[in-house]
Amino acid sequence: MSLLHRVVARRSLHRQYATVGSKTILGNPPKIPVPAPSIPQDGTQPLIPTSILNKHILSSLDGKATTLPSLIEQYTERHGRVLESSLSYESRPSEGRKLKFDEGVELGDGVVMVAHALRYRAEFKITVCSGFALNASNELSGSKGTLFLTCAHTFEEIRNSRLALDVLSNPFLSSSDTQHRSGSFIISGTPDAPVFHPVSSIASALHRSDLMILSASASTYTSTASRLNPSIYSSVHSLPVSPYPAPPGAAIRAHFVVDKKPAENGWKPWVGGTWSKWVKGKVLEYKDFAGREAQPGTYDSLSHLLFQPLPTPGSSGGPIIDEESGAVIGVMLGTRMDNRVAGVRGWGVPSETIFEMFSLPGLTLKNKF
Repeated sequence: MSLLHRVVARRSLHRQYATVGSKTILGNPPKIPVPAPSIPQDGTQPLIPTSILNKHILSSLDGKATTLPSLIEQYTERHGRVLESSLSYESRPSEGRKLKFDEGVELGDGVVMVAHALRYRAEFKITVCSGFALNASNELSGSKGTLFLTCAHTFEEIRNSRLALDVLSNPFLSSSDTQHRSGSFIISGTPDAPVFHPVSSIASALHRSDLMILSASASTYTSTASRLNPSIYSSVHSLPVSPYPAPPGAAIRAHFVVDKKPAENGWKPWVGGTWSKWVKGKVLEYKDFAGREAQPGTYDSLSHLLFQPLPTPGSSGGPIIDEESGAVIGVMLGTRMDNRVAGVRGWGVPSETIFEMFSLPGLTLKNKF
């Protein structure tokens, strides 16, 4: 037998496997991806303000507000920071400290709008949420003003936006560039006369809990209407915060915000042309970070507060108040799917988490950040 015949015979003893040919693949091959355009496209808009609120925010950027790069650095470095000051325990606030849910915004309800803004040439990005003032002293070095609690995900949104990634990481742009402006603001006042308090620093943050504390500058940028009537924005009332969780089933009031007036009654004009209402609801249950059910009054970790009804966009960072005591017992963060049976629920964090960023009363810290 020739050498060629022996090789062919040996190969015939082995199983022949199928090979992929040009006719095996169905459909056309994928196209080569095209690089993204250099101009940001993720929600940025031309510098033609579409609302009075946008116009006020963008004009306030021309002032001496702390820039986003500085705030981002503080947000990263001050994660888990414990402030030297303590937050007052107000589980049963006095009548003078309780909110009057049916009164108008002109009397002040302690809730503010928080705006983060970035402008570069003909593009801008603005994110807004809610927040509220805390009854705690601001003892940061060189800081004078009020401390405000709010959510962190709107700050993360503008931080990770295409415009921010393209502009803030550009080594050829300096903070003195007139075409580049950024900052954050606490917006209070009345619907017709908003007042802009520039955020001077981020005092502390809890990334996992989606919370951060802002220190607002004592100086303000005001609209023409508010300058004509300065008494309407003389102060922002702080809200009483309880360190104790409300039991499941407890009646609550949550500060909801919408951009258009709903048909139902009770909605009142709020800052920036929005509408707000203290909506009635109830606490459903608590969960830990692993998603397990947690019980108040035990050693369980109360990481998430589930409530109803579902909060509206723009309400994130706003307070959840126990209707009986009048104290803040949680902070709204958004909605989440609990399970297929329960469906989507309102999602927040218990107010006891806020106290993790403050010193205990009478405690002096030796290790300071």
